[in-house]
Amino acid sequence: MDDDQIRDRIEALEAEEQKLRAQEADAAETGHDDVIAADAKRLAEIRIQLDQLWDLLRQRKAKRNAGEDPDTATLRDQGTVEDYLG
Repeated sequence: MDDDQIRDRIEALEAEEQKLRAQEADAAETGHDDVIAADAKRLAEIRIQLDQLWDLLRQRKAKRNAGEDPDTATLRDQGTVEDYLG
């Protein structure tokens, strides 16, 4: 995936996230706990995917700045991205 493809995927996930949050608010008003639970699960998945994609973009930029091939950057696993302490 190149930078533009990564950004496109990020934008698509952010749009899905906004849609789910709106659905979640509507479901809360009408008492549809099943929708809220399903949306919460998908929102958690989206959060992880977004973190992974942003990390991939940062890796690609760092490699490019170091004179390396940005295409050697890899999508890191959830544990690495979510548990990184800096």
